[in-house]
Amino acid sequence: MNPIRYREDIRPLSEFRANTAAFIEQIRTTRRPIVLTQHGRGAAVLVSIDEYEQMVERLALLEDVRRAEEQIARGEGIDHETAKQALLDRFAR
Repeated sequence: MNPIRYREDIRPLSEFRANTAAFIEQIRTTRRPIVLTQHGRGAAVLVSIDEYEQMVERLALLEDVRRAEEQIARGEGIDHETAKQALLDRFAR
């Protein structure tokens, strides 16, 4: 995701309502999110579907890493050689 350009990418909700197609095109072309404001305060962030899917995938991966770190801290992990052999055995089937 490209970084936000504050002068271009923070817009009022009323402007979005009036120019929805143009906003969607801007998101597609620039690959930057748009921050919508309501009464002068941030209300929502618009991102392309591709960017959203990438964010969800990254978040899921980070959650898996966090869970794995917790398991290792509890002593639930297995050593490298055991894991390697388990995978080799599984693929040999």
